[in-house]
Amino acid sequence: MATHPEVTIVHSSDLHLGTDDSFSEKDRLAVLPQVLAAANEVDADIVLLAGDSFDNHRQPVDLLERAAGILRDYGKRVVILPGNHDPLTPDSVYRRGGLADVANVNILGLNCGKSIMFPEFDLEIWGHAHVDYTDMSPLANPQPRSTRWQLAAAHGHYVDEIRDPNRMIGSWLIHREELLATSADYVALGHWNQSIAVGNGDVTAHYSGSPEYTGTVNVVKLQSDGRVHVSTAKLR
Repeated sequence: MATHPEVTIVHSSDLHLGTDDSFSEKDRLAVLPQVLAAANEVDADIVLLAGDSFDNHRQPVDLLERAAGILRDYGKRVVILPGNHDPLTPDSVYRRGGLADVANVNILGLNCGKSIMFPEFDLEIWGHAHVDYTDMSPLANPQPRSTRWQLAAAHGHYVDEIRDPNRMIGSWLIHREELLATSADYVALGHWNQSIAVGNGDVTAHYSGSPEYTGTVNVVKLQSDGRVHVSTAKLR
């Protein structure tokens, strides 16, 4: 009887690296090694960053090169979904500083397609990168499933027209029916500061929240018996 390994994924989002705070002496990349240290603590196989890893594209090359070095030194697989603050525009942070050249880093929509396969885990991760600053549907047109495990990543506002019809405003909306249509084992969401589960439970979907706001990352365990367990781990 075939056995399947357990897979551990750390999900974070909204790091907003490079935020310009002239009144602070804090390193503008400080939260990145903290997230990666938390991933090491739980022995994560993959880190998934679901949008707005960088605050804006006005980042000096030396900061981007330093971020690339931190990710390279981490060594394990990192999947990045560009969000509305760091979309794949011609001047994108991901096109400068060597970030797309780091061997263990996959940037959805740039150095891989909209999905990346991990054959060793029979796992696919997919997501629609923000390509500019205009409105888009982060979870539309789900990727057909071809692996034992599938994760979707999306960066936007979740809305439930049935439970809260007054929230049908704003941009980058993620609708309840789109969430259900993914049939993914886990949907990694970004754009909200708080860590919260959304949907009716038919599809496991969570916002990780901004690690600087929550002080945590989401730990997603794809268990050998086919179940998905979600918890949080504190930043290290």
